[in-house]
Amino acid sequence: ERITTEDQRDALYRTRELDLGYSVSGLARFRVNASFQRGTISIAIRQLSLRVPTIDELGLPSVCKTLALKSKGLVLVTGPTGCGKSTTLAAMINHLNNTLARHLITIEDPIEYIHRDIKCLVAQRDLGDDTLSFAAALRHALRQDPDVILVGEMRDLETISTALTAAETGHLVLSTVHTVSAPQTIERVVEVFPPYQQSQIRFQLSLVLEGVLSQLLLPLASGKGRIGAFEVMVSTEAIRNLIRESKTDQMVSYLQTGSQYGMQTMDQALEDLVMSGKVTVEEASMRHSKPDEMERKVSTLQQGVTQGMNQKGVPQHERI
Repeated sequence: ERITTEDQRDALYRTRELDLGYSVSGLARFRVNASFQRGTISIAIRQLSLRVPTIDELGLPSVCKTLALKSKGLVLVTGPTGCGKSTTLAAMINHLNNTLARHLITIEDPIEYIHRDIKCLVAQRDLGDDTLSFAAALRHALRQDPDVILVGEMRDLETISTALTAAETGHLVLSTVHTVSAPQTIERVVEVFPPYQQSQIRFQLSLVLEGVLSQLLLPLASGKGRIGAFEVMVSTEAIRNLIRESKTDQMVSYLQTGSQYGMQTMDQALEDLVMSGKVTVEEASMRHSKPDEMERKVSTLQQGVTQGMNQKGVPQHERI
């Protein structure tokens, strides 16, 4: 009872689940999940930093800085539950807040990081306390003249449809989706709509989507902490054409060769983490689309590095 309001307790007993943010003034902030098990209340608590992390501190791709400063469009951060999507978005908002003067509205479930007004005018709305749904809050946000809207999650047709309209009408919209790759994200958004609308949605999405960042968290090889692996898709004209023409199955090859735009596939990200010694082959293999191929590739690259080092250390006359 000390950490919940009467409305929150009512919601917990009604739905048997509750997410909330809780602060101890000046000391710490927590994300709390309450549920029932064996007829009693069970609580999971995760401590959050009072200080919003930066993009560099999290090791996010540098393209995140560019995406955070877009004047309009849709930027999606995707991945499974618990992979740090909310933290990534908080870091991007923090970068924007320290860089440009904007009116920013966030709609979150729950609010995890508190953003103070620095260069942006920030309003943070908590699902449950401040609004009853993402869709309703998003609709009303459009009447409040925001430049940037963060939607904690695009869960349903109404929220997704309103987010697309907001992005199309000159707002920057940032949100999350529970998908593991850029092509899957695009298909998930489109498939929320009935078949007769999907062609129109593909066209709309091809115009407004600015980028997709898909992420996973892996344990470090040292055993001390975790590190992110990131797939990055940036909407070039070629990518927009693939979305419009329903050819997302061809997108992987564009990500593989789009490094000049900051793009990479998840497989490439995993291979880089293994080659740098940050993640073990075993951990990366469990998440790679072609684990056997990755192990062969890494083995070949490592042998080449070893041979190069050996040759470099042998005097020229001994190689003859």
